[in-house]
Amino acid sequence: METIQKFPVLVDTTEITLRVSHKEFEKLCQDNSELRLELTSTGEVIAMAPTASGTSEKNCNLSAQVYLWNLKTRQGEVFGSDAGFTLPNGAVRSPDVTWIQNPKFENISLDVSFPLVVPDFVIELKSKTDSISTVQEKMIEYEDNGVRLSWLINLENNEVEIYRLGQEVEILESPRTLSGEDVLSGFSLDLSEILKLPIEKEG
Repeated sequence: METIQKFPVLVDTTEITLRVSHKEFEKLCQDNSELRLELTSTGEVIAMAPTASGTSEKNCNLSAQVYLWNLKTRQGEVFGSDAGFTLPNGAVRSPDVTWIQNPKFENISLDVSFPLVVPDFVIELKSKTDSISTVQEKMIEYEDNGVRLSWLINLENNEVEIYRLGQEVEILESPRTLSGEDVLSGFSLDLSEILKLPIEKEG
């Protein structure tokens, strides 16, 4: 009997718009675990390019800072870019950093691949391959779905866009630190290794 070798089903999303159900999306992710995929609220599959090594290093830096703060405070749970969450509008998103407060996390069902939850805090790191308008649309989507605080860090122009629930977007140029405000109480993000900032002179 001839053995048929199976290969993952790869989808060229540059030529077509693929729309699937949530169940189909889960199967697609399982069959193509090497791909980074997201699902829009209209069911469109989005394939994201692999992260460049420099950007990946900065992502690790961001996750580590939030993780170490959370390790001390035990206020919630931290997730990296490989975790996907379903927003109330039906989109499945994988922010570069996600933080969920304890009371909300305790009610999440971990039996599903992409649990339905509104994160309390997210970070998106824009690299050269990302479209700024596309990432900004995601940030607005986070806010519209109830994310309390989110940061868009733009590596190309050393800017940070701060999205707060129900408020206007604040844009900071070359900030050295970011406050977690009343969402991540006591947390301060050090951007000295993330953005291209001049060295501060002593004295």
